[in-house]
Amino acid sequence: MAAGTTRKISAASARAHTRKPKTKSSSKVSDFCGNVVMRLHCVAEFLGFACIVHLTYCLTLRVVEENIVGWLCGVLAWAYQAARPPPPQTCGSADGPPVTASRVQLKDGRYLAYQEYGVAKDIAKHKIVFVHGFDSCRHDVAALTANLSPDIVESKGIYIVSFDRPGYGESDPHPTRTVKSLAFDIEDLADQLGLGSKFYVVGFSMGGQVVWTCLKYIPHRLAGAALLAPVVNYWWPGIPSNMSGEAYNLQPAQDQWALRVAHYMPWLTYWWNTQKLFPASSVISHNPNVFSQQDKEVMMKYFGVRKEYQALVRQQGEYESLHRDMMIGFGTWEFGPTDLKNPFSESEGSVHLWHGEDDRLVPVTLQRYIAHQLPWIKYNEISGAGHMFPAADGMADKIIQELIS
Repeated sequence: MAAGTTRKISAASARAHTRKPKTKSSSKVSDFCGNVVMRLHCVAEFLGFACIVHLTYCLTLRVVEENIVGWLCGVLAWAYQAARPPPPQTCGSADGPPVTASRVQLKDGRYLAYQEYGVAKDIAKHKIVFVHGFDSCRHDVAALTANLSPDIVESKGIYIVSFDRPGYGESDPHPTRTVKSLAFDIEDLADQLGLGSKFYVVGFSMGGQVVWTCLKYIPHRLAGAALLAPVVNYWWPGIPSNMSGEAYNLQPAQDQWALRVAHYMPWLTYWWNTQKLFPASSVISHNPNVFSQQDKEVMMKYFGVRKEYQALVRQQGEYESLHRDMMIGFGTWEFGPTDLKNPFSESEGSVHLWHGEDDRLVPVTLQRYIAHQLPWIKYNEISGAGHMFPAADGMADKIIQELIS
């Protein structure tokens, strides 16, 4: 190369010569950034996996929840159907039994079936309305009349009318039936039949319980009253809890449960008495063990007669007859027998309470307490007798003569 000539240097080379060499600190920054990126990538992968797990959990939980909800809905639907009673087969309706009895129409349009016994009512001196018991009908007045002396009937001028309580036999069901309405049904029946301003009431077993309602709500219509082995309500006001509890525990366990359901969960009464998982009411199932030896002997006398009309009792369905009876009889009352006042003066009439000492269905202890609290009641306790004592020889004459004397 000649002297004095100049060497050309490119811009890139010039820049390269002016660059500073890399330092160790810049290398550390680069490594740190790389680690951060790497960790962020790992975190992202983890979060992605966690999201997938969470999503899977949520979907599984949703499926389980839907299955549980579906199962619960199914159980509730089954329970609703099981606890829901079928509609009654009302006599005279398209799908119901035929009407064969004499009937009167009450003020609210319902019909009550009845039958008459004794002398004609237009010449009768003493007119008696008989109220049948649980799982019975108008024909069960035979427990009384079959042993009633014809001489007493004729000489005393006795007329007896027995009727099917609502839902039993051929009387229309009454879904809104109450403790009070039963008394007014009897008053309405008496008026429809023209029994006059005053009449007697005689009630047996659950029908005896109804007589308490007559003494409460229609005392001015009564000439006298007789309660024969009346069923007690263990939740009546005025009965000491220790005494009612003791009497309650004398019942078979299955009857305790049946009454407990009727009182505390009346909407479950139909299911409880139709299900097969637990024993239902011993009375509904016709368990003979609830009767005393005397009861069994007495019942044998008219068992053949009752067999002829037994199917009539429940023909409109058990719910509006048996179950409705339980819900009302053992439900919450607005009064108890011990709250009642004597509706009669010495010469006007009297109230008689009859009970068997060996009654296995209705403990005698509560009857004794009620009679003690109401000294105006004429209490008669029959030694050795059971629940069916009205059908025993000679008892019907005693009961009727005491009532009308």
